[in-house]
Amino acid sequence: MSPIRLAFIHARIALLDLLRSPSYVVPTVVFPAMFFVLFDVPFARSHAGVANFATLAFIAWAIVGVAVYQFGVGIAQERGRPWERYQRTLPVSTGVRFAARILCAMAFGLLAATCVALVARALTPIDLSGVQWLQVLAYAIAAGVPFVLFGITIGYWFPARASVPVATAFNLLLAYAGGLWMPPSDLPAIVARISPFLPTRQFGEVLWSVTGNAVPAGAIVGLVLYALGFAALASIGYRRDEQTRYA
Repeated sequence: MSPIRLAFIHARIALLDLLRSPSYVVPTVVFPAMFFVLFDVPFARSHAGVANFATLAFIAWAIVGVAVYQFGVGIAQERGRPWERYQRTLPVSTGVRFAARILCAMAFGLLAATCVALVARALTPIDLSGVQWLQVLAYAIAAGVPFVLFGITIGYWFPARASVPVATAFNLLLAYAGGLWMPPSDLPAIVARISPFLPTRQFGEVLWSVTGNAVPAGAIVGLVLYALGFAALASIGYRRDEQTRYA
């Protein structure tokens, strides 16, 4: 069986397992849209430019939150469970397992992002064409991969109890410093200096480019480098955990 087919099979099983828990699915998918309504919709109603910026920023944050928090913490909690021990006995490579994680996380991330988009369409004067929404979808999938790998890194490097505060801290700090909760120009001076180098800022810039600007090359390079770095760290953490538990 090909690695691609194996990855899709593992992703499908993981999705079915998560979908059996509405108490997990509903908050994961709805929370970013709820946060958007409470904090950004009042400002986004002013005109289309603000609505476009805020909606795209929250779409990015929805995917980041699902990838870093939900899946990072979930992996840390799963590591000692019988199902995880069983999966370790299967003849499946680390790359296949990581690919399945990415597929599963992106499916949930896109669901959460879709909720944000639907709320924006209903409550704000957002002005994006069908082609632009397709661009948003493509960019969100591609730029979301580094954050899933970051979540996997947290899941395999930190124990279950530590993963919750670590993932929460990274999720909130990266969203704030990356300019996803306010225009980057409004960030404090010291934060504004480091913001362009953060993956969340680069994710935001890629999505904001659909409103008429070219996709910034620096953001693409940065996200690729982050993806490679997190993939290496996640792989090391996976092997280290494997040796610790099953050597």
